[in-house]
Amino acid sequence: MASFSERSKSKLLTCHNDLQRLFNEVVKGFDCTVIEGYRDKEKQDQLYPTFTQVKFPNSKHNKQPSGGADVLPHPINWNDMKRMYYFAGYVKAKAEELGIGIRWGGDWDDDTEILDNNFNDLCHFELT
Repeated sequence: MASFSERSKSKLLTCHNDLQRLFNEVVKGFDCTVIEGYRDKEKQDQLYPTFTQVKFPNSKHNKQPSGGADVLPHPINWNDMKRMYYFAGYVKAKAEELGIGIRWGGDWDDDTEILDNNFNDLCHFELT
């Protein structure tokens, strides 16, 4: 069974309890890395508009505790989009099992249609 690194644990601790509960269950069955939980104005401004389409303070990442988490399957391969989609399905199924409402950055409107996104953030998961 996989477990989080100390770095991933510290990032996850900045997240809402429901995200902590979700990803602590996810990692038991699918090895993953927490890239980001909470981020401050400086970090949000640095990422906008290249990696995020949301200005500070409107991102779920900008609240304490964070309502958003960036999590990728481990080992990280930013070019393996198929694995990211597979991982997202696993995360969404686990969230449903736990009764946690989430939205994924590969399907913002949560309609199961992935081609209608105007911005993909495949590592992003947020509470709804």
